[in-house]
Order: sequence, then C-alpha cells, then structure tokens
Amino acid sequence: MEERLSADVFTIPVERIKKGFYTDNYFNRTREILLRGGNNARVLMQVFCRDDCVLCGIDEALAIVRRCADNPGDLLINALHDGDRVRKGETVLTIEGAYAHFSHLETVYLGVLARGTSVATSVHEVVQAAGDRSVLFFASRFDHYLVQSFDGYAAHIGGAQAVSTDANGSFWGEKGVGTIPHGLIAVYGGDTLEACRAFRKHVPEEINLIALVDFWNDCIGTSIEVARHFGRQLWGVRLDTAGDLRDVSVTGRGADSFGVNPELVSMLREALDREGFSWVRIVVSGGFNREKVERFVELKVPFDAVGVGSAFFSNKVDFTADVVQVDKKPLAKVGRSLKPNTRLKKVW
Repeated sequence: MEERLSADVFTIPVERIKKGFYTDNYFNRTREILLRGGNNARVLMQVFCRDDCVLCGIDEALAIVRRCADNPGDLLINALHDGDRVRKGETVLTIEGAYAHFSHLETVYLGVLARGTSVATSVHEVVQAAGDRSVLFFASRFDHYLVQSFDGYAAHIGGAQAVSTDANGSFWGEKGVGTIPHGLIAVYGGDTLEACRAFRKHVPEEINLIALVDFWNDCIGTSIEVARHFGRQLWGVRLDTAGDLRDVSVTGRGADSFGVNPELVSMLREALDREGFSWVRIVVSGGFNREKVERFVELKVPFDAVGVGSAFFSNKVDFTADVVQVDKKPLAKVGRSLKPNTRLKKVW
C-alpha cells in the first residue's frame, strides 16, 4: 500500500500525548532531564519487529510523530508502508533528530504498531487459509468500541473482504455489513422466515439478505424454508451453531460433530442444490480461526465465506525501538546495532 493515509484520518489526543499521559514515565522523565539539562543530542531511533508479519500502524505512528513531537520539522523520518510484508528483525521505521523532541512518543507509536500489525497479520493468515473464499471481520464485539476504526483498517490491510461496523470501515469509507442477528428472530417469535421478511421489507434492496438459520438448531430445514420463500432474493444463509450443540441434521457423534462442522455444511450444500437453490451462498461463523479454516479447506467443505471474531486478537506481534546512533556516531545497546533497510522510504 504505497499511498499513505492522511494524518487527518486519525483521532489523536494531541495535548494528552504531548503531556505524556499515555507514555511510560521513564520516557517522560528522560525528556524532562534532557530539556532541563539543555541536552540536544541528535539520535537515530530504529524500530524493528519481532516476528514475520503484515505491517500496519505505520501511518498512524507517523501522524503521532508529526502532531505530537516538539519540533517535528526538525526530524528526519523513513518508514515502510502499511501492508508491507516484514521479516522478523527488519527495520520498519527510523526517526532522526533531537531525542528530547520525541522521546515521549515511543510508548505510543510502538503500541500503535503492535496493535495494528497483530490484527493485520492474524487476518492475513486466515485470508491465506481461506483461498478464494471471503473472510469477514466480525471481531468488534470482542474489544473496546474506541478501537474499532483502527482494527477495521488493520483487517482491511490484512485482506478481509468486509467489516461489521461503519467505524471499522471509516478510514477508507466502507460501510459495515451484517446479517440478521438471533435477537431479531427472537422478537419475531422465533420465526426466522418472519424476521427475514421484515428485513427485506424495511432494509434497502441493495443490502443482501443473508438468513441466520441456526435459531432452532435445524440449519438445513430453516435454510430450505427461507430459500423456498425468497428464491433469488436470498443471497445466502449463515450457520452459527454454538460449539456445544449438535445440529439435528448431523449424524456423526464424535467431538467434530458439534458447532458448525464439515458434515453439516456439506449436507446443507447438497440440500440446497437438490432443491434447486445452487446460487444460495453459505457463510460459516462461530469459533473459526486459521486452523479451523485450514481444515475446512483441506476437507473441501463447500462454504463461500467465513466470519471470524475473537481469533483475530489471539496473535501478538511486538516492536522495539532503540537509539543506535548519537550525533551521527554508532552508539547502541549490545545486540541492537544499526540495521539499514533499503526498503525504507523517506517520509519527511
């Protein structure tokens, strides 16, 4: 992704960051010592990742430096781009300038990089596993609402085809997608067909109708009922059977017969095709992670899209920043010497 996001996209609490509110206090004290002592030593700060990853958070990190450093125009910045594939230990960002002017920002920009890259990398792994099937980012309910915009952007960088909230898509102007929830079915007396009728009556036609079909734990029966009523108006059905339940159609009795499992999905595809509804897509969700998606693909389970939630927050990619030069001379902690990276691009 060569084009960088504008700093205006991000909601940054500039004054609080400048005052060190979000900063580890040892960096705040470092800044105070340098300023009071009149120490204007120029350093080269080098930031690297600790794992192979899909980089995300660079643009927000740059926006933080631009808005919150004491004298950002005096800094020299080089960085990779959001979306770059990065190797373990590779330098992703360098900041050169008076350390007193940006030492208070390290905690903040490293946290941004860690969060964005962790989500983007997790999403990318699932996207790779899913092949040509769509991966939907359904993770917003598993974290604080204020991180939705950034997490959705990270999911987009990782390759997710859709997000669930408008906040998720706000950085690049995408609207959230979604299906009918169990709650809507409940208030229509547990009648999935009635809930779908209400959806189609009151929701604009350009929004696809995807029926949630596991309310009564009979995914095949409910899917066929809805498909017979709506015909071509039905875009797809979503299976979200809880992991401790076995759908009434499933014949197996092993551990793999619970939740949304290969037998259930395969039987549903056969039933839809047999009834003449071959166009109806199957969306699976509930407890999916990279390993489960890989297994479904390996077994050639006929699903068209997968919604993944909390699993996108299970991986962690960390970043480290080190001073590696002081006043143009090599000076670094043992084991953390300068690691030039020709892929870095000048930012300013």
